[in-house]
Amino acid sequence: MPLLGGELDVTISIVPLANGRYFAALDVPAQKVSRLPTEITVRGDSVLMRMPAAGSHYAALLDTVRRQLRGVWTQAGVQSKVLLRYSPMPTATGTGTRLAPPYREEEIVFNNPMSRLNLSGMLTVPAGSGPFPAVVLVSDLGAQDRDGTVGDYHLMGSLADYLTRRGIAVLRYDDRGVGQSEGSTAATTTQALVSDVQSAINFLRARMEISISRIGVIGHGEGANVALLAAGQPLPPAFVVALAGYGLTGQQTLLEQQVALHKASKLSPALVQAVYERKRTMYDIIRLTSPAQALSIVSNMLRQDQPALAAPAAQAAARQLLTPWHRYFLSFDPLEQLDQVRCPVLLLSGTSDLEAPADLHQMALEKELKSVNRQTVSRRLPGVNHLFQPAKSDWTLMNGEMKPLFSPIAQETIRQWMVDLEKPGKALFAK
Repeated sequence: MPLLGGELDVTISIVPLANGRYFAALDVPAQKVSRLPTEITVRGDSVLMRMPAAGSHYAALLDTVRRQLRGVWTQAGVQSKVLLRYSPMPTATGTGTRLAPPYREEEIVFNNPMSRLNLSGMLTVPAGSGPFPAVVLVSDLGAQDRDGTVGDYHLMGSLADYLTRRGIAVLRYDDRGVGQSEGSTAATTTQALVSDVQSAINFLRARMEISISRIGVIGHGEGANVALLAAGQPLPPAFVVALAGYGLTGQQTLLEQQVALHKASKLSPALVQAVYERKRTMYDIIRLTSPAQALSIVSNMLRQDQPALAAPAAQAAARQLLTPWHRYFLSFDPLEQLDQVRCPVLLLSGTSDLEAPADLHQMALEKELKSVNRQTVSRRLPGVNHLFQPAKSDWTLMNGEMKPLFSPIAQETIRQWMVDLEKPGKALFAK
């Protein structure tokens, strides 16, 4: 699409949720932007998409015959006509016949008694009788399916396959409101998601083929923070792998992401700073005023920033910023409860991560954890981005096209660290 004087390829992945709404995420490969939260409102053939972290919105009309969206993209006051064409989201296993994996797959449902809801997922178990070590996978921000699907990339699905083929059972589940999972991600909080992880661990503890003392959690992004929170509670996991966890407050995280996006878009430093200050004010209002007051003020701010935005659309967009999850996340401090973590922890990040730069986030987590937990290990992987993809030159070539993949070095780093926990002299994994 034409944007700010150049051409950019963008992908917006849209997933229908169980509550009739949609989850959407923006990917801009050229700017290394992945899974940028996108709010979507559909009324008849009118579609409005907002990317609060980027200060952007896209208003378009749906052409059901041509299967495309035609509209105007606005960012930092600059407007561009943009055409988006529909293509179906690939399945987790790609096209063609899927070969049976060398392990058992089981569709499962487990109950979260604290939140009184059921979550659906997949349990993969290595061939043999066990008991096997196991991990629970926890996804990043937003409502995601069990595979962590982004276009034709499946972060969680890829990792689950890799680990299960190497003797580790894996439970991955659909987030609240996705697939057959009950509840709503937007209506919960980062802290409340801990009970989902605890329920998943307890589900595994009741399985004969799983070694009760060797159940860990691997979390990505916000999921890494949820995993660390779970590790500070009674009956914690045996270990935690934190992939690109956030080390700044939620407000700082979102503001830094916006700055990185605007800099990548070649906006002037003065404009970047102005947008930053405006967004910080908006976030302060969301955090510090009542929902009713914040709705009125934020709606007004959105209309001032985007004069073409109609009042109903502004209110709808403001409500998306005032969900329980968003209000909580802005104030969330991921360092506050780390002094309760006693289990082994692997902190893993990539040097090309623009959403949670290691110099900011991993450094903060590492400093805090190592001050209270001598079993903390920290690693940074060159050229790996937030989705744990290596440089594009290292992607897989399939049918003449480069396909994204989970960094093989990252996968092996995770596996080897887990294997090292089982070495003689370490009481952690005694069967």
